[in-house]
Amino acid sequence: MNKATVDRKSIFIGGQWKTSSSYYELQNPYDLSTIAEIPLSTKGEMEEAIAAADQAYAIMKALSAHERSAILRRAAQLLEERAEQFAQTISLEAAKPIKTARIEVGRSIQTFLFAAEEAKRMYGESIPMDAAKGAEGKIAFTVREPIGVIGAITPFNFPLNLVAHKVAPAIASGNTIVLKPAEQTPLTSLKLAQLLQDAGLPDGVLNVVTGDGPALGSVLLQDERVKKISFTGSPEVGKLIRSQSGLKKITLELGSNSALIIDRQADLDQAVPKAVAGAFTYAGQVCIHTQRIYVHDDVYDDFVQRFVESVKTLKVGAPTDEQTDVSAVINPRSQRRIIDWLEEARRSGATFLAGGEVQGQIITPTVLANVDESQKVVCQEVFGPVVVINRVSLMDEAIRLTNQSRYGLNAGIFTESLNTAFRAARQLHVGQVLINEIPTFRADHMPYGGVKDSGVGKEGIRYAIQEMTEEKLIVIHNE
Repeated sequence: MNKATVDRKSIFIGGQWKTSSSYYELQNPYDLSTIAEIPLSTKGEMEEAIAAADQAYAIMKALSAHERSAILRRAAQLLEERAEQFAQTISLEAAKPIKTARIEVGRSIQTFLFAAEEAKRMYGESIPMDAAKGAEGKIAFTVREPIGVIGAITPFNFPLNLVAHKVAPAIASGNTIVLKPAEQTPLTSLKLAQLLQDAGLPDGVLNVVTGDGPALGSVLLQDERVKKISFTGSPEVGKLIRSQSGLKKITLELGSNSALIIDRQADLDQAVPKAVAGAFTYAGQVCIHTQRIYVHDDVYDDFVQRFVESVKTLKVGAPTDEQTDVSAVINPRSQRRIIDWLEEARRSGATFLAGGEVQGQIITPTVLANVDESQKVVCQEVFGPVVVINRVSLMDEAIRLTNQSRYGLNAGIFTESLNTAFRAARQLHVGQVLINEIPTFRADHMPYGGVKDSGVGKEGIRYAIQEMTEEKLIVIHNE
């Protein structure tokens, strides 16, 4: 693309599109061409966005539940009308295969619809005050109230739906938002800001500030007007946010190396295609990517044969190709790291059953076996098109290996044994256990969040609203 024709974007503050003093070039991850110039916002511009959100809070708090719901419902309608535009933008800036990008847009429509419904369901409860001596003659109840300005920091891998999971519940609950999208995927967030303005969201409720994460994130952390930080990203950054957030409320959705257990009584016809999808959807760049598969001895050979045969049918290519299943990883730095980890595994004696090749910015879908648990491709978050399939002789061994990870977001198990399923459900130390489903499964209204280094707090619209509101008790003496 000729630099003279590159689109120069603006940031969105207080309902206005504003230029900045400096910009960076946004590259297409697939062919490394420049697709836009993005504002490299200053700390002053972030402070301006916080001020706009703080000023808009009074307006937002005064909106009725049905008014907030109507805005969100209108946003869902507009997103459905503009679905292909958003899908093309996601595919362009994230190198997400276009058919996968369309799925993300469809999920995001649902996310806004769930938020529209939950805006009307911010229930409190009544408290039986006369249960306590001396409290007779009193009526008490609770209400949930918005907290104010929410700072949202989002990752590159789901540039629409993970943004929606912060923005939509914030609007539903009457808060305002300052959004700092990932440096690689700001275009979708900017497009969403325009859509929400078109849907009738008051000026200043949503502000989008692009640029350097550490510099702009530190402003959100230090400003007392920001009452909550909602962050999705790496454990290392999450720990830093937690240490510097003071008394702000925080939700941290962090990393994982999700495990899938295949029991001797598993239905392989069901398990294999789902496992392949979980391992290689969006080149494995998914927080709940199926990274580790522990397969019982009795079905190991059969499972591996079917799995590898299926992987070899995946189409690798340009994200714009309607048939592509796996495309580029997000940037050359990530590609180098993944390749280094694969070479480390190779030197340690791992068996390569498929893939491991570099084609431009693509790493072909890679299947490893006989990998030592100490290798990075097992014990760390690979965030790439790599899956490890290791053999186990007992389900207790599979559960132990799953739990020894520093992460605890999702885990899955395929089994026809009810006893085995319930044992896994009880013993797996993760936020979500999926039975006869891959750990990569997520529905947008379910509670979603991890334990250990996978984070704190919950997303999923109703659960995010609880994190974005405060409970107030009201007591009335009526005698």
